[in-house]
Amino acid sequence: MLKFIKGHMTSIDGIEIFPVLSFVIFFSFFVAVTVWIYTMKKSKVDEIAHLPLENGNDYPFNKNSENEK
Repeated sequence: MLKFIKGHMTSIDGIEIFPVLSFVIFFSFFVAVTVWIYTMKKSKVDEIAHLPLENGNDYPFNKNSENEK
Protein backbone atom coordinates (compact mmCIF):
# COMPACT_ATOMS: atom_id res chain seq x y z
CA MET A 1 0.00 0.00 0.00
CA LEU A 2 2.85 2.39 0.79
CA LYS A 3 4.34 1.81 -2.67
CA PHE A 4 1.01 2.80 -4.20
CA ILE A 5 0.83 6.01 -2.17
CA LYS A 6 4.47 6.88 -2.81
CA GLY A 7 4.10 6.21 -6.54
CA HIS A 8 0.95 8.27 -6.72
CA MET A 9 2.48 11.18 -4.80
CA THR A 10 5.60 11.32 -6.99
CA SER A 11 3.41 11.71 -10.07
CA ILE A 12 1.93 15.00 -8.77
CA ASP A 13 3.78 18.09 -9.94
CA GLY A 14 4.84 20.49 -7.18
CA ILE A 15 4.13 18.05 -4.33
CA GLU A 16 7.58 18.54 -2.81
CA ILE A 17 6.61 21.98 -1.48
CA PHE A 18 4.00 20.64 0.98
CA PRO A 19 6.40 19.10 3.54
CA VAL A 20 8.46 22.30 3.52
CA LEU A 21 5.34 24.43 3.87
CA SER A 22 4.08 22.26 6.75
CA PHE A 23 7.39 22.60 8.56
CA VAL A 24 7.47 26.37 8.09
CA ILE A 25 3.91 26.73 9.46
CA PHE A 26 4.69 24.50 12.47
CA PHE A 27 8.00 26.23 13.23
CA SER A 28 6.45 29.71 12.89
CA PHE A 29 3.65 28.76 15.30
CA PHE A 30 6.18 27.29 17.76
CA VAL A 31 8.34 30.44 17.66
CA ALA A 32 5.29 32.72 17.99
CA VAL A 33 4.01 30.86 21.06
CA THR A 34 7.48 30.84 22.61
CA VAL A 35 7.88 34.60 22.09
CA TRP A 36 4.37 35.19 23.45
CA ILE A 37 5.12 33.18 26.60
CA TYR A 38 8.44 34.93 27.26
CA THR A 39 6.95 38.39 26.79
CA MET A 40 3.98 37.72 29.08
CA LYS A 41 3.88 39.66 32.34
CA LYS A 42 4.82 37.74 35.48
CA SER A 43 1.51 38.62 37.15
CA LYS A 44 -0.45 37.09 34.26
CA VAL A 45 1.67 33.94 34.36
CA ASP A 46 1.04 33.60 38.10
CA GLU A 47 -2.69 34.09 37.56
CA ILE A 48 -2.80 31.41 34.87
CA ALA A 49 -0.65 29.05 36.94
CA HIS A 50 -3.06 29.22 39.87
CA LEU A 51 -6.24 28.67 37.86
CA PRO A 52 -6.45 24.91 38.53
CA LEU A 53 -6.01 25.54 42.26
CA GLU A 54 -8.79 28.11 42.61
CA ASN A 55 -12.16 27.27 44.18
CA GLY A 56 -14.01 27.94 40.94
CA ASN A 57 -16.77 30.22 42.26
CA ASP A 58 -15.31 33.30 40.57
CA TYR A 59 -15.31 31.90 37.04
CA PRO A 60 -18.42 32.00 34.84
CA PHE A 61 -17.48 28.84 32.92
CA ASN A 62 -17.66 26.76 36.10
CA LYS A 63 -21.47 26.66 36.47
CA ASN A 64 -21.56 23.47 38.55
CA SER A 65 -19.84 25.08 41.53
CA GLU A 66 -23.16 26.22 43.05
CA ASN A 67 -24.56 22.68 42.97
CA GLU A 68 -21.56 21.16 44.74
CA LYS A 69 -22.24 22.95 48.06
